[in-house]
Amino acid sequence: MHIYFSAIGGSGISSLALIAHQAGFEVSGSDKRTSKTIDYLIEHGINDIHIGQSEAQIASVHQTSAIDWLVYSSAVTLENPNSEELEFCRQHGIKTSKRDEFLNFLLTQKNQKLIAVAGTHGKSTTTAMIIWLFKQLGVPVSYALPAKISFGENGYYDSRSEYFIYEADEFDRNFLSFRPYFSVISGVSWDHHEIFTTRNQYKQAFRQFLDQSETSALLESDAEYLNLKQDHELKIIDQDNIDKIKLFGLYNRRDALLAIEAVRQIAGRKFEELAEIINRFPGLERRMEEIIPNLYSDYAHTPEKIRAAMSVAREMAKTKNQLVYVIYEPLTNRRQHYIRDQYGDCFDGAEHIYWIPSYLAREDPKLPILEPNDLIAGLPNPNIASAAKMDQSLIEIINKHLSNGDMVIALNGGGGEGLDEWLRSNFRNQP
Repeated sequence: MHIYFSAIGGSGISSLALIAHQAGFEVSGSDKRTSKTIDYLIEHGINDIHIGQSEAQIASVHQTSAIDWLVYSSAVTLENPNSEELEFCRQHGIKTSKRDEFLNFLLTQKNQKLIAVAGTHGKSTTTAMIIWLFKQLGVPVSYALPAKISFGENGYYDSRSEYFIYEADEFDRNFLSFRPYFSVISGVSWDHHEIFTTRNQYKQAFRQFLDQSETSALLESDAEYLNLKQDHELKIIDQDNIDKIKLFGLYNRRDALLAIEAVRQIAGRKFEELAEIINRFPGLERRMEEIIPNLYSDYAHTPEKIRAAMSVAREMAKTKNQLVYVIYEPLTNRRQHYIRDQYGDCFDGAEHIYWIPSYLAREDPKLPILEPNDLIAGLPNPNIASAAKMDQSLIEIINKHLSNGDMVIALNGGGGEGLDEWLRSNFRNQP
């Protein structure tokens, strides 16, 4: 079966494309622009990828090898429900669907039990921790993770596995397409406002996700937020054992408790054994990932994610008596219209914030673009931040802080041509 992935460079689609390739499907795809993720897929054997998403390109692929199923990212139809690729498939009778339908097909075909991790924040880290624990225990697993890890591929299919571990994103209600064998909620606070127009809609979606799961686990704070009580299908976790987790950052330690609980219930191992393993967790890409010494990148783009990243940075900096400087690239102008007044104490611990323009994606053309100074003005102390751009001046600022022995962290959620790629290009390649 030939599967064509539209927006194949996206975080959720790329790992699924890799899994499909490993599971024996013929895989091709397209994206609007090249990226490190595209390079990664090509390196791992998915060579038929086109930059640009025209009718002529997909027609050429289909002529060479007939496409059976086009799988697309939610962003594709949100931006243009009549895209050239989708129109081509309609005209030629080619099946089209979002990634959730294809993943359910894969799970059924390969007889996999789904372990799903959902949440507004922390789900990538929690998913990676569960994968790490199973791997260290020698239990074969398949998984999809929208971030790179040092201990495996970001998407992997193992024919020996009984369980498939998946980060179930709430964007476009993707996670409601699944009925997990075991689910984990890593942290809930209202997000994706264009999909969930009220806070209650967002909460109800998570309650529905839990109702669709055979067994679930979440922390006390999230259970309270969702107004849930413990029963035989829902495990509410307290933090009594959190002091046994030695990872940097309170949010990381909370995620570790969730990962341990999931593996403890499924694999029947003791907490102490799993805690010892999780304390060796090596982390994942763009979660306080060190690009060069003292320069870090973190996928923080909501108030809660920023607080989590700063909690890690403060603890790390304290061990070296360092000052912390932040470069912040907001993710989407659309989101800023909802959260501009919620930054509050998010950046506590930062000496200064260099605030660059928002990374634009899936934007509402009716909303005016909020510039860095517009958002800085809403901070409790606007003097802590200044507007900046990804240019030579910012390179010099970063180098100055690094030469002083300071810690510089880049908080960003964008993809290709965003802050993360700019930093890697300009600093990893320095003489």
